[in-house]
Amino acid sequence: MKGTNRKPWAIAGGIVLLTLAAVGISRWFPQPQEPSYRFVLAWGTSGAGAGQFKHPIGIAIAGEEIFVSDSGNHRIQVFDPQGRFLRSFGSQGEGLGELNQPMSLGLQGKTLYVAEYLSDRIQKFSLAGKSLGAFGSSGSGPGQFDLPGDVAVAVDGKIYVADFGNQRVQAFDPAGQFLYQYGETGRLGIWAGRFNYPTGVALLPDGNLLVADAYNDRIQMFEPEGKFVKKWGGPWAINLPGSFYGWFRTATAVSAAPTGEIFVADFYNHRIQKFTAKGQFLTAFGERGQASGQLERPTDMAVDQGGNVYVVDFGNDRIQKFAPPPSTGNP
Repeated sequence: MKGTNRKPWAIAGGIVLLTLAAVGISRWFPQPQEPSYRFVLAWGTSGAGAGQFKHPIGIAIAGEEIFVSDSGNHRIQVFDPQGRFLRSFGSQGEGLGELNQPMSLGLQGKTLYVAEYLSDRIQKFSLAGKSLGAFGSSGSGPGQFDLPGDVAVAVDGKIYVADFGNQRVQAFDPAGQFLYQYGETGRLGIWAGRFNYPTGVALLPDGNLLVADAYNDRIQMFEPEGKFVKKWGGPWAINLPGSFYGWFRTATAVSAAPTGEIFVADFYNHRIQKFTAKGQFLTAFGERGQASGQLERPTDMAVDQGGNVYVVDFGNDRIQKFAPPPSTGNP
């Protein structure tokens, strides 16, 4: 009699376990929901000449112009959408108009914001390349930086900076005055709102902030005033690296398309992953190599109005352009 009474509970328990397993598999091991992107063109070789690169890092799009931070050459280069060189500006130094290892880029209107890794500052330029001033200094206090890696600028002019060495993201008003920060200065952490060397920031159309929490192998999302929203990247998004879809092996950069989809540079998986605005995995493209369409440690990407994705192929000293499948945009 006792054995008979246990059977319904055993069956129910088995069903619950199977359900939980199915949920875990679909959540932690998602499959592509869209076709992959297709290679269109590539440009750049190693060197210091016009159109050549030495460790390119960041990219931004303004209209029909593509801005690339040529980090090792301490300059910004500008191209058209077909990869034709237009102009460059900057040379190594600490003065205004000079650059000291420019990293990722932010754009707002006709102003380009450059995170300078070795000068611990954010410098502003006109799109023609004229310096419009800078803010920040070395340190760990409010408004100071320790190796800033990226900058994003909201429609209202608020500025967000990934303060890599200080384990935080700082927010500034349009004049560069400190407002508040995300994360605790100098303290690593795997829980929500903490960071492990954040390298990238981006803004969604709804104003929410995305942070590439690089060495936690995840993306975190926050409301504009700092409230944590969600995180993703492997089980529980707590620094569990991997090569499965939706997982990361160092998430170096995050970018939002004009339509709200999210793209992540998955550095050591040598690929770009695409997600919905809520963080659900959609597709991925790229694999390690030097051939067209292959990547070697991508560091950043930008998306144009047609849905084309321009990828900084750091290890191959080049830029590659990928077009979306017909169902998600026009090449």
